[in-house]
Amino acid sequence: MPVSLRIPPDKEEMIRKAAERAGMSKTAYIIEAIDEKLGISESREQTVREFAGWMSHEEAEELRHSLDVFGEIHEGDWP
Repeated sequence: MPVSLRIPPDKEEMIRKAAERAGMSKTAYIIEAIDEKLGISESREQTVREFAGWMSHEEAEELRHSLDVFGEIHEGDWP
């Protein structure tokens, strides 16, 4: 479901810079922030660390790589 937000220019610039530092698009950065606020997601690092206790090194590395897709949401990808 598309959502339109009116963000003041100063906050939009802060989001742009933070997303750039994180290597993410603004959309991905905002979605991650919303998910964190709602408590419905964890960072990739947290997820891998939780599973790593019972996984082999190879399995943990495979999980880490499979989660990379979540940081690759691009603004033009949404319908």
